[in-house]
Amino acid sequence: MSNSETTVFKRPESLSENITHYCPGCTHGVIHRIVAESLDELGVKGKSVGIAPVGCSVLIYNYFNIDFLEAPHGRAPAVATGFKRVRPDMIVFTYQGDGDLASIGMAEIIHAANRGEKFTTIFVNNAIYGMTGGQMAPTTMPGQKTTTSPAGRDVNLAGHPIRMSELLATLKTPSFIARTSVHSPMHVINTKKIIKKAFRLQKENKCFSLVEVLSTCPTNWGIPPCDATEWVASDMEPYYPLAIYKDYIEGEN
Repeated sequence: MSNSETTVFKRPESLSENITHYCPGCTHGVIHRIVAESLDELGVKGKSVGIAPVGCSVLIYNYFNIDFLEAPHGRAPAVATGFKRVRPDMIVFTYQGDGDLASIGMAEIIHAANRGEKFTTIFVNNAIYGMTGGQMAPTTMPGQKTTTSPAGRDVNLAGHPIRMSELLATLKTPSFIARTSVHSPMHVINTKKIIKKAFRLQKENKCFSLVEVLSTCPTNWGIPPCDATEWVASDMEPYYPLAIYKDYIEGEN
């Protein structure tokens, strides 16, 4: 019998040993691990730079062993554009929440995608403003209660939630737009494949890529963590269908 040991599970080298302080049941940590594993497996840890925005997503730079830049609210795509144009050899990604990307940062992400900037955006959609106290976001579901819509989102007053992946997919230039979720192990595995593909396309200098990930916010939703994952499946996924909305086709982009 061999005495050799085989490692079957370990911390990604791109992740630091800092213990995350996200709320119980929040899936930011899961998404962090997926991003880190993808960078490791593509061999780009030493040449990757993340752009952190405002909101809970800003905490990402505490947990990675790669360099990060801090951007003002919503401006991560603008900062990523500047850095990527100066250092096209680097792997550059923004990590943004729905309040940051779909509200004040709406113009930045649309124009970066339309220009075809060759960086990757990881868009975490939990349907609420998390860090600032649970206010209604552009992605808040119809009827969903928040601190600024205590009776539930009224679409006659606030309009319907914005589907960012579908909106960006109407543009001709961006070539890889996908929506995934991490509310079950199966969905985590699939999200890993899609995020890794987005980074691989950037490594090959192909196109702008955005992966929207449906995430949880049990604290501001006011429900237990297990119920939060079920709410993603029962309420968010029907309105935000999981799909690859645009895929890179060689010679057509």
